[in-house]
Amino acid sequence: MAFISKKRKVAAAKVDANKAYSLKEASALVKQITTCKFDASVDLHIRLGVDPKKADQAIRGTVTLPHGTGKTKRVLVLCTPDKEAEAKAAGADFVGLEEFVTKIEGGWVDVDVIIATPSVMPKIGKLGKVLGPRNLMPNPKTGTVTNDVAGAIQDVKGGKIAFKVDKVGIIHASIGRVSFAPEKIAENSQELLNAILKAKPSSSKGTYVRGISMASSMSPGIVIDAKGYAAH
Repeated sequence: MAFISKKRKVAAAKVDANKAYSLKEASALVKQITTCKFDASVDLHIRLGVDPKKADQAIRGTVTLPHGTGKTKRVLVLCTPDKEAEAKAAGADFVGLEEFVTKIEGGWVDVDVIIATPSVMPKIGKLGKVLGPRNLMPNPKTGTVTNDVAGAIQDVKGGKIAFKVDKVGIIHASIGRVSFAPEKIAENSQELLNAILKAKPSSSKGTYVRGISMASSMSPGIVIDAKGYAAH
């Protein structure tokens, strides 16, 4: 039997398992039930009524959170030498090509986002097996394959996140930190939900948003009332 700490029991007691909370209520409650000593991530989990095996229902996209994620993202830019100065000036943490292709082939993935210029994609296509499972492979749909390297870096550093439905139809995304004010957590959550609603495929039938929950890195989950989103 798994051990449940006293703090976890106290936290769990504050969450009504039979209630679906509003986004505003959940954003305030998640701060109260987080027991860890570090500034935990706050995550949203959205269960969708889609079939990810169908190409047009494999929901993915990007959204810029109005208050950022609270996390400093490490950015790698894979580019030709003529783009390196632009990338460094824009704040990239790592810049290059061949050196990093070799490192990644060896298992190095100590970054949060990888941006690539279109011209180098043929050289990094072989990295898909390493980067794909970690959702790090550059993709034009998420704005990480572009010639506007500076703009892409600024977007990422400014709070732009990518979201993608997993194989069972759930999107998991970090939308802030426990230290954020409840209003900021709620506004970031709403922005993500709006983006997911806009991404609804025309082939999706029935209830689109089937469930929403919010939790921090070490807290019980809070069920959010999805009725307002389900009919979209």
